Amino acid sequence: MTPAPPELTIRPLTGVDELGLFQRLSYVLDHELADDLATGRRRPEWMWVALRGDHVVARIAWWTGEKGGAPQLLDFFDLDDTLPEPERGAIGPELVERATAAVVPAGNARPEYGRYLPPDWREDPASREVVEARIRVMEATGARLLVERLRLEWRAGTPVPEDSGRLVFRPVTGREDLLALMTPVMEGTLDAHGRQDLASGLSAREAAEKQYDEEFAGLRSPQEWWRIAELPGGEPVGFVVPARNNYHPMIAYIGVLPAHRGHGYIDDILAEGTRVLAAQGVERIRAATDLGNVPMAKSFARLGYVNFERAFDMVWDQP
Repeated sequence: MTPAPPELTIRPLTGVDELGLFQRLSYVLDHELADDLATGRRRPEWMWVALRGDHVVARIAWWTGEKGGAPQLLDFFDLDDTLPEPERGAIGPELVERATAAVVPAGNARPEYGRYLPPDWREDPASREVVEARIRVMEATGARLLVERLRLEWRAGTPVPEDSGRLVFRPVTGREDLLALMTPVMEGTLDAHGRQDLASGLSAREAAEKQYDEEFAGLRSPQEWWRIAELPGGEPVGFVVPARNNYHPMIAYIGVLPAHRGHGYIDDILAEGTRVLAAQGVERIRAATDLGNVPMAKSFARLGYVNFERAFDMVWDQP
């Protein structure tokens, strides 16, 4: 790793009054920073800058979904892309390593790094260079690319199919009701995070419990929105979790049991989740699926969801 120039100053923000300093570089989530700080989803000591004089040449920040909790996601990392590559490539890893050492307790696994991308980032040379510069920096610190994802959006006014009548939908009655279906859905999953959990040694049940506790238990919307899909005789087919996080209405999770895959039920289940949220009068519904999950991506497209962004996630295999 090439050492950063000696005149570089790397430090956390001294307080919320330095938010303007942090925002001298830009990213699509800048508009969320002030509210995140006010609600405890971010802390100034988790927001670091690399300075040359008063010029911000790089920045990094972590996020948590639980007020007072540990950092859960590294979701801001930006560079001054006007800098020449040898210099930019030296500053980036220096900032990442020094900030991580201060923010992430020694011995703990590093939170994964996620970044939103333009949907055509590979076709646009300028966008591609911005994305690949950040990937190179993270790879220099030992990270690897886990997955690229499609970010999707249903917009108010888009037609939602009426219930086809092939399935019967009922509310989820509790944690165990949903976990009983999430567990077999892990079999043959195309989701990279689920596959990583299974590869780490977790059983399908343990991986399902981890996902439920980390992603669903703290959702701010009513659990009454969640739906289990059954055949008219009562046999379960799948489920959908329409919800709202701190920022958007969303399809948090959708699954079809292995025995019922390949029959087009995914469209019926996604339509039900979309109807639940559309009935709340929302302007948009967000969703995401791995780039490699072609059947799910096609279902979203058939239901009128638009691919407005992409995203990638990178992980460190060792603390």
